[in-house]
Amino acid sequence: MILPGNSITTHITRRFSCRKYLKRPIDADRQQQLQASMAQIPLGPFGNKARFELIAATERDRRILRGLSTYGFIRNATGFIIGATKSGEMCLEDYGYLLEILILRATGLGLGTCWLGGTFLKSPFFRKISVAAGEKVPAVASVGLIADEVRVRDAKLRRYLGATFRKSWKDLFFASDFSHPLVLEDVGLYATPLEMVRIAPSASNKQPWRIVRSRDGWHFYLARAPGYREGVASRIRGVEDLQRVDMGIAMCHFELTVREMGLPGAWKIEDPGLEQPNLLTEYVATWMPGD
Repeated sequence: MILPGNSITTHITRRFSCRKYLKRPIDADRQQQLQASMAQIPLGPFGNKARFELIAATERDRRILRGLSTYGFIRNATGFIIGATKSGEMCLEDYGYLLEILILRATGLGLGTCWLGGTFLKSPFFRKISVAAGEKVPAVASVGLIADEVRVRDAKLRRYLGATFRKSWKDLFFASDFSHPLVLEDVGLYATPLEMVRIAPSASNKQPWRIVRSRDGWHFYLARAPGYREGVASRIRGVEDLQRVDMGIAMCHFELTVREMGLPGAWKIEDPGLEQPNLLTEYVATWMPGD
């Protein structure tokens, strides 16, 4: 799915975790465009469906959501993108992939967004999406008009954080196996898709994705942060496995970028059987270049 408007890389690099919004609601035209994107959302790369709605937030909703650890940092959000998906194999990866498409669409419309993780099914606010039996709400996103006074400050902060706290190429991307870091000069046009993966958002900025390049393709792995899920779950009972959602976000950035660049390929589940660095690392999928 190619997003209209500016380039994918522009949307990805412009997006940031917006935590302060104007109190004005999103104008009708941009609401309609965002809702149209929700209506056209494809299947995820693993074949799972998700449905999304743009929900206007009332003051009562904001009071309810202040109980969520992630929501405490958000001010004046007037809307939320809420989704539901059925439980199933790889459903969380697909959910992250699809919600990130909508977040990038909102970015292209000039709106601010912020990923929010937690436990949502028992909240009256999230019942607005009418969660059906067997469905879950793994994560949501706040969305709204960016507060003017944060634009310049956040742009500078994003550049600083991106340079200082994001993992480097040598920690994320590898050649043939996990012992040999990938050399930037060796990847050609794929340098851009990989950089779009590197700067992708992730829960607590853990960046749990690893990619190994081989003659067969680009193998995506989940490298779990030690104790991360257990620590979060102890604070928020019933929290979803957000690092699996993060993998979907990384896959979204990679695929949208390569497709916009005209580089053919498709996702396959064909574990190359590489020796993995530890028990916390697991194979997810492979991007196979080709027709």
